[in-house]
Amino acid sequence: MPSDLISRDRLRALLEGARGKRVAVIGDAMLDVYLRGDVERISPEAPVPVVRVRERRLALGGAANVAQNVAALAATPDLVAAIGNDSAGADVVAALEKLGAPTSGLVRTSRPTTTKTRVVARGQQVLRFDEEVDHAFAAADAAALGDAVRAAVARADAVVLEDYNKGVLGESLIGAAIAAAKARGAPVVVDPKYHNFFAYRGASLFKPNRRELDAALGAAVNVEQPDALHEAVERLDVGALLLTLSEKGMALVTRGSKQIHRIPTTAREVFDVVGAGDTVTAYLALMLAAGATLLEAAVVANFAAGVEVGKSGAATVTADEVLAAFDAHRAAGAAGTPATR
Repeated sequence: MPSDLISRDRLRALLEGARGKRVAVIGDAMLDVYLRGDVERISPEAPVPVVRVRERRLALGGAANVAQNVAALAATPDLVAAIGNDSAGADVVAALEKLGAPTSGLVRTSRPTTTKTRVVARGQQVLRFDEEVDHAFAAADAAALGDAVRAAVARADAVVLEDYNKGVLGESLIGAAIAAAKARGAPVVVDPKYHNFFAYRGASLFKPNRRELDAALGAAVNVEQPDALHEAVERLDVGALLLTLSEKGMALVTRGSKQIHRIPTTAREVFDVVGAGDTVTAYLALMLAAGATLLEAAVVANFAAGVEVGKSGAATVTADEVLAAFDAHRAAGAAGTPATR
């Protein structure tokens, strides 16, 4: 059981140790828009439902969601990202200011702020539409992002590289961020996508999901075969690989070790998986900043993910919620009842 891999006292100490830490979160920030309403008829113009919108809610997404998960642990996120000179960009700034997070790392560009709008009716997502541009940045914007990265990493206890393939994390910026983090002695946690998948050499912890790893390597990876995952670590040239496996939990492989740690999921109820990866990434960085081992960081992040998927949309998870999840998981194990499903 995951609760056997860490004591409650150690868990509490790490969560308390995360308070006040500073994490540079570098990557693609987004604004999530939720339009919630009711469907009572089909449009006479086309065979589609008509949703009468009753509520409009805004939320931070992508790297900005990682930042708000960092803030939820009473730590400081330094978000480095690109936003547009538009209302969505202003909404991102306002949301970060409400968290008490710095906004100096946000670079305003001529590109629009990446926005994902979900239309929800009767608890079901009817439609999602994305407004985004993902081509390369102009030279001046790229230079401004580079300056923001160097400034954020220079004061960071940990660094997150959060890639959603929207263009912020190009090879040169990735290399500069990792080099600066190494010089500072700060751990680097990477949440990759298929672009630049092999550009994160030297990162401390590389966290793809199974689909992303298979796509990058060009073949399905046998997660039951130790040699396959160790070869992936060597090819990626990273300190460790944390492979997220959805309902099957996680697999942690450390470079130079022959062992694979399998961490079962602790989720007792799965309501919405949106944002779970962002929560995991934030917790990994903060636990490493607080002095956790790679295995301890993965176990704590796993508990946080189990809490997050029980919430609607991209949500944050507090230290108290993680402790409660740990207690519930241990109690269920002691009683001999299933702790996961």
